[in-house]
Amino acid sequence: MMSRGLRRAFLVLCDIVCIVMASVLAFLIRFDFIIPMQFFRTFARTLPFLVPVRIGSYYAFGLYNRLWQYASVRELWAIVEAATVASVGDWLFLHTLQKTGFPRSVTLLMWLLNIALAGGIRFLIRSWQEFTPNDSIDGKEDKTHASHRRRRVQRLRTLIVGAGQAGNIVVRELRSHKELPYDVVGFVDDDPAKQGYRIAGLPVLGPRRDLPRIIRSHSIKEIIIAMPSAPGSIVKEIVEVCKDLGVNLKTLPGVYELIDGKVSVKLIRDVQIEDLLRRDEIKVDLESIANYLRGERVMITGAGGSIGSELSRQIARFDPAELVLLGHGENSIYEIEMELRATRPNLEIVPVIADIRDGEKIDRIFSRFRPDVVFHAAAHKHVPLMEANPDEAITNNIFGTWNVASSADKYGVKRFVLISTDKAVNPVSVMGCTKRAAEIVVQMLNKTSRTKFVVVRFGNVLGSRGSVVPLFKKQIARGGPVTVTHPDMMRYFMTIPEAVQLVIQAAAMGEGGEVFVLDMGRPVRILDLAKDLIRLSGFEPDRDIKIEFTGIRPGEKLFEEPLTAEEGTVATRHERIFIAKSHLAFDGPLEEFFETCREIAAAGEDTGSALVSWIRQLTDHGANGEGRKTS
Repeated sequence: MMSRGLRRAFLVLCDIVCIVMASVLAFLIRFDFIIPMQFFRTFARTLPFLVPVRIGSYYAFGLYNRLWQYASVRELWAIVEAATVASVGDWLFLHTLQKTGFPRSVTLLMWLLNIALAGGIRFLIRSWQEFTPNDSIDGKEDKTHASHRRRRVQRLRTLIVGAGQAGNIVVRELRSHKELPYDVVGFVDDDPAKQGYRIAGLPVLGPRRDLPRIIRSHSIKEIIIAMPSAPGSIVKEIVEVCKDLGVNLKTLPGVYELIDGKVSVKLIRDVQIEDLLRRDEIKVDLESIANYLRGERVMITGAGGSIGSELSRQIARFDPAELVLLGHGENSIYEIEMELRATRPNLEIVPVIADIRDGEKIDRIFSRFRPDVVFHAAAHKHVPLMEANPDEAITNNIFGTWNVASSADKYGVKRFVLISTDKAVNPVSVMGCTKRAAEIVVQMLNKTSRTKFVVVRFGNVLGSRGSVVPLFKKQIARGGPVTVTHPDMMRYFMTIPEAVQLVIQAAAMGEGGEVFVLDMGRPVRILDLAKDLIRLSGFEPDRDIKIEFTGIRPGEKLFEEPLTAEEGTVATRHERIFIAKSHLAFDGPLEEFFETCREIAAAGEDTGSALVSWIRQLTDHGANGEGRKTS
């Protein structure tokens, strides 16, 4: 394949030929194909000036450093702009500076013809790419693509659900990647204005309700759902319609996963449970978020975890001055560090391995890095494990939070965000009680600190470590059974990217002391979740994969609550973020609070029950507006 230098030289040569042709054609059209000799001499005299001016304009507008095989409307506008600037230069020289007697109409015709010819050359390059296999990358042949070229690829008749911008991009990319086994037949879309029309050269075959007929009549084998902003109910409906029709289902990720908003065939994947539960696109106030993150030193504790790593990815978009990734597990911190260095090479990233229970080290870390914003995501979250190890939950979730929060206060952090959970509401588990205690700690600190301490409370996230979805997937892979604790067990679920977007937005609104509650949507029955996962794996529940009920585990509730009945909420300017009208549950000195925590942690076998009893006593009194001191 032609090298970059030869490709550029070839384009320059083509443009020179086109400039001469455009000038000659302009004269021929102006003078009915008989050019008077006086104007022919004028043309010959001025041509040495016109060519370098126009080529220089093309260079200035980047027409020689673009890959025209991937050209779009933006490239067309670059041609128009370059030709217009060059024509203005022609006009100034021919009619103002030199007064050559050059016909004005010829200058206008030259402008139009240069756009047509320069654009035409590049359109041919784009067309060549559209209709030939993509067998090379940056001038080097890809061996995998070459092998596809040598043997016939089994083509799958494919239908795109969604004839919007995403569907259009998918079709264009599939055409440029001939090695992929998709033979796109057409679109399905519910928009009446699109019915009967062609998009990207392909017909819109009907609305979603006609999917069974379209699949059968066109022998469809593969369906790609190209609707990143569609709610999960629509994706679930498509899955249900197609489950007995012998087609494979693929999808683009939801908008929460498209962090940079870029649609690519590399993102096409099997439909996952997250797609069935996703909600409408979140509208975030990017300006307010950027105002408190851009150019600031940001620290994330638990940065290697599910929430912490996604916080790192999304915060990195807003160009912080420095991103400190603090975690206890070296492998997880290494993985998110390497990912961010690959995707954000200009970002200053500092990995720190530390245990938040080590107060002296946490103090040294804050002294060294002086963060402006802290997101505290580090915590023990596994409910049954914390029931069995309550002392660990207390030292990590309560005293670890105190170490991080007190250092934030000491070193003048501007904003501190505690990631909490709906299990902190009317807590019955050790984990829920320790998270409620962590909320109390930061609320008490906020009373005297210049740091803005806020809490963001939400429910389960899909796919997090230790959550039910990875467990179900492993059980299905083993052939079952899938274990559900209770047929009526209900939980609120969010995707991790969705939850993190709302956390970052809530932090932007915090003025200090708020407990933000995220709108979790409707609760999901765990039994239904298990059945959906089994079907997505190609099996039928209770026929291919059995479901067994194992009983509610220690510390679990049938239903989780985002807030107590007494709390209620106050709306914010974001439709999915609310403020819990909570009262400070403890009005004694902090040392007294921690002394009680230490005594409970040392209680041995009675630690768990003592902690639950104490925290329930505090929150019950706090809900009635009476701050409670310990006795």
